[in-house]
Amino acid sequence: QVQLVETGGGLVQAGDSLRLSCSASGRTLSTYGMGWFRQAPGKEREFVAAITWSGTSKYYTDVGAGRFTISRDNAANTVYLQMNSLKPEDTAVYYCAAGSTSRTIAAYSYWGQGTQVTVSS
Repeated sequence: QVQLVETGGGLVQAGDSLRLSCSASGRTLSTYGMGWFRQAPGKEREFVAAITWSGTSKYYTDVGAGRFTISRDNAANTVYLQMNSLKPEDTAVYYCAAGSTSRTIAAYSYWGQGTQVTVSS
């Protein structure tokens, strides 16, 4: 089993930056592809970014292209999502997930509880 905990969310103003962290316990993340998703109120959960186990390949949607950067530190068993130039439409609960680099929710085996990001205009 892998337990994932996201931290780093909060209330920021448009244009600000945040770095989300996803820390794991139970097992090492070093063999897992990892992803970040988000879910805004009243909307479906959507893919944001993913990274391979080695960190050599990264995937993004248009949502965060050019503004978001996914990275990982396998020694620290942690995955990050650096978010710059935040917009009010980035407001959502952000989730990390382990087990794939797919855009499909069902492809992931483990999920965190999420961290709230609120961007005011």
